Amino acid sequence: MITSIFSKSKPINFIIVAVYVTILFLITNYALLFKDFDGVFNNAVKWAISLFVIFLLDFIVAKNNLTQRNSYAIMTFALLFGMFPEAMMHFDLLLSNLFILFALRRLISLHSNLNIKKKLFDAGFWIVLASFFFFWSILFFALVIVALIYHSQNDFKNVIIPFTGIATGIILLLIFNIVVYDEYFRAEDFERYASLDFSVYNSKANILKFTVLFSSFVWVFISYFRIIPDKNKKIKPSYFLIAWASIIAILVAVIAPLKNGSEYVFLFAPFSIIMANYIEIISERWFKEVVVLLLFITPIIGLLL
Repeated sequence: MITSIFSKSKPINFIIVAVYVTILFLITNYALLFKDFDGVFNNAVKWAISLFVIFLLDFIVAKNNLTQRNSYAIMTFALLFGMFPEAMMHFDLLLSNLFILFALRRLISLHSNLNIKKKLFDAGFWIVLASFFFFWSILFFALVIVALIYHSQNDFKNVIIPFTGIATGIILLLIFNIVVYDEYFRAEDFERYASLDFSVYNSKANILKFTVLFSSFVWVFISYFRIIPDKNKKIKPSYFLIAWASIIAILVAVIAPLKNGSEYVFLFAPFSIIMANYIEIISERWFKEVVVLLLFITPIIGLLL
C-alpha cells in the first residue's frame, strides 16, 4: 500500500511527506514551540530546513536520474526522521546537513562535464561552511577527492579549485568575526570535540532503532553495489559518490560528541537514495511493504519499550 503510493513521482507524495514531517516536528519540539518569540522563530527555521532538505533531495534525485521516476527516496528520508526525530531539534546539525547536500548536489552533477571548475569550487565552499556549524562535517571533503579521481584525473587546476572554495569560506569567517566580534578568530572557532562513548545508546529503544538501521543499511548497501554495473556508464561515478557519502556519514556519527540519534542526520540522504534503488529492484510487492513498514513501526515499538 505505502510503496504503491510512492511508486510514482507525484506532487501529492511530497505533500504527504511534508505533513508527516510536520507532525513529527511538532511532537518533537512541542515543549519549545511557544516558549517565547525567539523560540517560535528558531523552530520555524528548523521546520523549514527539515522540509527543504527533503525537497532538495527530490530535486537531486530527479535531476541526476539516481532512481526511476518514483518518490521512494523522500519517503525513506521522512521515515528516517521518524526513527531519529532528535535530528529536527538541532539547528546547527540541520544547517550543516543542508550545506553538505548542496555540496553533494554539485559533485553528483559533475557527470554532465559542464562547469566543472565552478562545481568543484562550490563543493569545497559548501563543505567548509557546513563545518562552521558542525566541525566534523569537514570529513565530507573526502567526497571532493573522490570526485576528482573520477572526473578530473588529468587536470591539476581542478585539484586546486576546491581548496580555493575552502579558503573563501575561511575568509568570510574572518570578515564575520571582525564585523561582529572585532577580532580575527575566537576561541569557539577552535573548539573541536569528539566522543566514542556509546553508553547513551544502551536502552531498549535505541538498540532496536540502531539494529534496524544498520542491518537494513548493510543489506541494501550490498545490493546497491550489485546494481551499479547495470547503470549508465556516465553516471556510475555519481552512484559511487553516494556510497562514499553514506560511509563518511557513519564515520561522522561515530565520532560526533552528541550521541542522541541526531548525529545520523548526514546519513539520511545517501541512505534514502540507496534504499530507493533497492526498493525498485524488489519484485515481490509484499516484501517492499515489509521493508518500508519496518522503518515506519520501529520508532513506534521503541516508544512502547
